[in-house]
Amino acid sequence: MASPRDQLLRVLREVIAPLVRADGGEIYLVHADDAGVTLHLAGRYSGCPGNTLVQRGVIEPALRAAVPRAEVTITSGVLVPENAELL
Repeated sequence: MASPRDQLLRVLREVIAPLVRADGGEIYLVHADDAGVTLHLAGRYSGCPGNTLVQRGVIEPALRAAVPRAEVTITSGVLVPENAELL
């Protein structure tokens, strides 16, 4: 069975990243472990007031469906955190 980290990364790459890209945004993986993920939204999502809606209505539910106790931290803005990986 895949680790919680691997399950989170699969959902990010196969479900969430394509949705964000289709909407003109960019999503970066800042950190991932078995406890959760830290993500950064950029592009069209940079400073967008709709980020909270996307976070609570799409990203968190999708990740928690795979790993129910996952801690999800999301930042946004033009400055992408160092060593972040574009998904």
